Amino acid sequence: MKKIFIAGHRGMVGATLVRQAMALGAYEVLTAGRDRVDLCDQTSTFRFLADEKPDIAIIAAAKVGGIHANATYPADFIYENLAIAANSIEGCRRAGVGRVLFLGSSCIYPKHAPQPMTEECLLTSPLEPTNEAYAIAKIAGLKLCQHYRAQHGLMYHSAMPTNLYGPGDNYHAENSHVIPALIRRFHEAKVAGMDEVAIWGTGTPRREFLHVDDLAQACFHLLGLADPPDWVNVGTGEDLAILELATLVASTVGYPGRIVTDPTKPDGTPRKLMDISRIRSTGWTPAITLETGLAGAYQDFLRSIESGAARL
Repeated sequence: MKKIFIAGHRGMVGATLVRQAMALGAYEVLTAGRDRVDLCDQTSTFRFLADEKPDIAIIAAAKVGGIHANATYPADFIYENLAIAANSIEGCRRAGVGRVLFLGSSCIYPKHAPQPMTEECLLTSPLEPTNEAYAIAKIAGLKLCQHYRAQHGLMYHSAMPTNLYGPGDNYHAENSHVIPALIRRFHEAKVAGMDEVAIWGTGTPRREFLHVDDLAQACFHLLGLADPPDWVNVGTGEDLAILELATLVASTVGYPGRIVTDPTKPDGTPRKLMDISRIRSTGWTPAITLETGLAGAYQDFLRSIESGAARL
């Protein structure tokens, strides 16, 4: 049985990867909190990996957030994510880890990339300014894996998921992503009996959303390939306008009031739709519809609120 280190196991993605790895029954799952290994610290990371010597590592650890968080704390986002990528990937090489899967994000692609975005459009034009810091760090991690594979012959590769949501999401009022932010906002508006809810921006940007369970399945699918791409998009290949999304979330939550837009707030990238032809060609396809996924996400939010476990 191979030992697999899942970095970032306390986040939504990492927790889902742990759950699915254990369900598969094919791995000895290794996790570690910051009290044991600080991935932003080179000495701590190198020592931990040298001691544990996993066979496989999935780097799902990251500092993440929505438009507000990325625009407000760009130095934190670029430094912490660069450190995590560099320390983890080089630490794995030194410890003899034979396979690494690094998780990035669709925000690595240019702001005005041709839609849908193929892997080849990376670094062809400028990034979206509001998340440039995070994107640059993720591009660096991707390139580390690509060049370590070329120079050292190591099976280090990357997956670039689209916008994610699902159980265990972060519902912070300012630093969360769009779906958890909308779930919380509409739920609180319903409880308070509010007549209307305002959403950021014009509501016209289009976004693609992938359930975190689908991402985890894609990761283990990629780990099973003998010759995976250096990096590959992971999404649904379908998108919708933010106002359409808000309407769908409001319906899921049961909020009956009006939805208004706030054009004084930034929209971000006009459209981000992944071309998922490459991963589909390897035999993987998403299974969870947005409607089904949102219903499950809202129920998870309610359970986490009731239990006091919600990340607020």
